[in-house]
Amino acid sequence: MRNVQILVAVLALIVFNACTLEEERLPNILFIMSDDHTSQSWGIYGGLLAPYVKNDGIKTLAEQGVTLDNMFTTNSICVPSRAALLTGVMSHKNGVYTLGDALPTDSLTIAGLLSDSGYSTAIIGKWHLKEEPTGFDYYKVLPGQGRYFNPLLKTKENWEYGGKGGTIHEGFSSDIIGDESIEWIKSQDKEQPFFLMTHFKATHEPFHYPERHAELLADIEIPEPESLLEPYPNLTGRTFKGQLLDNLTKRWLRYQEKPNEFWTDYPGMPFDISGLDSVQIRKKSYQKFVKDFIRCGAAIDDNIEKILAALKERGQLENTIIIYTSDQGYFLGEHGFFDKRMMLEESARMPFVVRYPKKLPQGKRHDALLMNIDIPAFILDYAQAPIPPQMQGQSFRALLEGSAQQEREYTYYRYWEHSPNRPAHFGIRSKDYKLIYYYGEALDMRNATKQNTNPTWEFYDLNADPKERINAFSNPEYKEEIVVMHEALKKQKAHYQDHQTEIPELELKN
Repeated sequence: MRNVQILVAVLALIVFNACTLEEERLPNILFIMSDDHTSQSWGIYGGLLAPYVKNDGIKTLAEQGVTLDNMFTTNSICVPSRAALLTGVMSHKNGVYTLGDALPTDSLTIAGLLSDSGYSTAIIGKWHLKEEPTGFDYYKVLPGQGRYFNPLLKTKENWEYGGKGGTIHEGFSSDIIGDESIEWIKSQDKEQPFFLMTHFKATHEPFHYPERHAELLADIEIPEPESLLEPYPNLTGRTFKGQLLDNLTKRWLRYQEKPNEFWTDYPGMPFDISGLDSVQIRKKSYQKFVKDFIRCGAAIDDNIEKILAALKERGQLENTIIIYTSDQGYFLGEHGFFDKRMMLEESARMPFVVRYPKKLPQGKRHDALLMNIDIPAFILDYAQAPIPPQMQGQSFRALLEGSAQQEREYTYYRYWEHSPNRPAHFGIRSKDYKLIYYYGEALDMRNATKQNTNPTWEFYDLNADPKERINAFSNPEYKEEIVVMHEALKKQKAHYQDHQTEIPELELKN
């Protein structure tokens, strides 16, 4: 009997030590990011497209993790948003303002910080920051935007600046990036924690998809957003023209005429608009555009499922923090637009889901106001790595685990790549209101248009007008709220040490 008691005690001690060891083990961190894969197309955020998207992988992450409803980018365009995600600081701090800028190789990044903390680090897929990736033990990245089919991938062994270098990989880019990510994970020592950034090229224009999804939604009529035919500017009060869906139609037609002279190619050509009026053209263009986008996104979801299965098979699923997000949002016909760049909800909102059952609740949503510069601090927090004081973001770990409350009252945004149709602007968003100042100057930024636009303001009541259909800046009912938001904008601008461009006094109407 005594021998049995001793044996039980020994086994209990072994189990306790094993559990303690598992608890103390640093988590692996898998950061999956797509390009422009906007929240309207994820399904888990509801909306018109929810019944039509393929989102099995995304839905699994949401059911087993936490979905963030109010994560926002600080500059809705690919290169600056990626720089912010790596550095934890805004464009005016990391020097990456526009598509024309490069991330300096000596930048303090989350990859370098995690490497210093004992993590094996890698990035696979889209990089887009021009200079050679640094801070990563391993990289295999697309040159620039890269190709959807048979893409080039560059490593340390064949890196060359620009579009040179790399090795061709036959197949569809999302599948290749998924497979390469799995192979890298399999090559890692299980005793060393890893940090992997898997960055898909999809769903960036021209929205290509693999053959297996070519017939997805083929005979389906997709519902239209109410603002698809939104008039400009006579009823909206909007002060800029934007990137109209009609311009995408023109790109398709131009590509059909001169495929070798255009910057990209498009699936599903030719596109016939003969005999159609302007309203019919926009409606037909919307159907093609959104279906292409959903098909392109479906390939991402395929690979999320594949990566989850590989982690489970390897016994690493439960000790891996898995994040899926997009570098920014995207207009899918709302306001008659496509593309991004603007501070309006569809463009600035980043979909975001994180799975880590050890610490985070499952199937929960959180509406805290967060920004992309918070993500590095969040990751470093879980990695038990120091968060540098120069990072402007703050960890939201305690918030998601339930041991802290919402602290941020406003998100801050600034878009620098000025053009007359999409003027340079900055602004703030609270849970209830949004105030935007379109200062409309290039300020010597790369890729910016020198033609200035008149400074204007926009204000939105996000409760009464969640789709931002009406600019209420001139509405006297909001005079007090606008004054409060204006003061807050000045304070937020100073807080983030954004000292360029003075804010003129508001001319409030009685």
